[in-house]
Amino acid sequence: MRTLLALAATAMLAGCGVETASTAATAASIKKQEVEQGQQTMQEAKDRIGGAVSQMQTRAAEGAEK
Repeated sequence: MRTLLALAATAMLAGCGVETASTAATAASIKKQEVEQGQQTMQEAKDRIGGAVSQMQTRAAEGAEK
């Protein structure tokens, strides 16, 4: 009887470990996606800022020529 109880307890604890590992892996995957999206957003912002600066320089150069 004790052996059966010990096996049942071991099985339950092993199941908890698998669930915890699965939850951690899911959380890590979500964080990775968030970081990638943040990097993409930052790159898009840099591109827009670069375009705006370029436009301002062009307009300034055109103004200086007149």
